[in-house]
Amino acid sequence: MRILVTFAVDAEFAPWRKLRDFRKITAAGVDYFSTQFAGAELHVFFTGIAGKSAWLEPATALYDSEIDVCISSGLAGGLRPEHKLGEILVADKVLDSKRDLSAFSEPSLVVSAIATGAKTAVFYTADHVVLTAAEKKKLGTFADAVEMESCGVLVEAGLFAAKTVAIRAISDTSEENLPLDFNKVTNDSGDVSLARVLGEVFSAPSSIPALMRFGQRSRLAAQSLANFLERYVQALVVELNSASVGPVQ
Repeated sequence: MRILVTFAVDAEFAPWRKLRDFRKITAAGVDYFSTQFAGAELHVFFTGIAGKSAWLEPATALYDSEIDVCISSGLAGGLRPEHKLGEILVADKVLDSKRDLSAFSEPSLVVSAIATGAKTAVFYTADHVVLTAAEKKKLGTFADAVEMESCGVLVEAGLFAAKTVAIRAISDTSEENLPLDFNKVTNDSGDVSLARVLGEVFSAPSSIPALMRFGQRSRLAAQSLANFLERYVQALVVELNSASVGPVQ
């Protein structure tokens, strides 16, 4: 049994890495992480912010046959007041800003996520970091959360994964403005450039307290996501093994 999980950046994955023994592996010049769940293989790849990292080719090269589940995961901005910090949302539908396209999670995986404690939602995959509460309010008329990777991952992974699902933890709520223009600090690989962050902070030092709060809240959301994924993947392994090869050994 094979399960693939994607995050945009390592900071979203870091709390989960502390919960269990993930091995770091390098293939085709790309780092990914691997572990075992009750006999199931689990691999974690980074897509980069907005899917800029070359994750798909090494991921497909890794699998000589179809994988069972792909989970697009990470943090998201809440678009409606009812979605609070650290809350886990599972998308039954993902809308894409770049083209007239929608992606859908596998219904059985959505049901399993709800049973594990997630709330169903519509995700909006934006082509830029949504910075202001005003823009979030507009997007909240048709979606629950905004992020930058899920639609692309679900569409691409659908080519080699039997089932796909998008799951996110809320890191900033609908009432919050982001403390920094993160559209200016992302490099060509979809990573946050520390040098660019420092440049933005230097030009607006008054943003430092808000940026520190944002970092703390993002870490809390990532920890909430890690706790959820630990429970969720364990539940999936039991369900998939029961459906295919009997009880987990």
